[in-house]
Amino acid sequence: MGESSAALCQVFDSIFMDVPMSRVKFNVNTEYAYLQNFKVLQNVFARHQVDKPIPVQSLTKCRMQDNLEFLQWVKKYWDQHYPGGEYDSVSRRKASGAPASVGGPAPTARAPSSHSARRGVTPTTGAARPRVAGAATGAATAALQTEIATQKEAIAGLEKERDFYFAKLRDIELLLQSAIEEDPELEKEEDTLVKHIQGILYSTEDGFEIPAEGEEVVAEDLETF
Repeated sequence: MGESSAALCQVFDSIFMDVPMSRVKFNVNTEYAYLQNFKVLQNVFARHQVDKPIPVQSLTKCRMQDNLEFLQWVKKYWDQHYPGGEYDSVSRRKASGAPASVGGPAPTARAPSSHSARRGVTPTTGAARPRVAGAATGAATAALQTEIATQKEAIAGLEKERDFYFAKLRDIELLLQSAIEEDPELEKEEDTLVKHIQGILYSTEDGFEIPAEGEEVVAEDLETF
């Protein structure tokens, strides 16, 4: 997480060009150093009025979902606010006294074409893509895949819960129908328990229609109660 916090500082330095890179700690492995890097980033956010809380505790504890969601936001913000031109990350680190290379060749961001700038997509030059943008794109893709899987699981749970409660309501409806068949007078009186229960069972929201009697109801057509 140490290099990640430092990389985040450099991502925003490519946008604002005023991150104090001399205060950014690279190749660190202590929580204190991570917190120092995030403190630098928080100060940059405050200076440029970036209205986005940094979930420092979650990021330093390497909580996967929080990291992916934050990286997804970083990717979107960089696409929208990168000013164009070339960003020489090596020179920025050297000028500040930070290591020239961290984990391989440093990324060099280039100006987006007019077409990509208008559409707000990650700037590219030829077939090359800046590592900063590439890493953010990969993180955003992973975040979306995780979110899709989470949504599918949530939908499956909701459908199971819907069917469970619908079955209970159906049982109540059948009991009422049996009681009315045995004593038809129950349905003729207005202010009775039977009438109140029927009112709850058959109440609907705008846009929802009760199927005609005998019409088959498939699971996809049932409303969630």
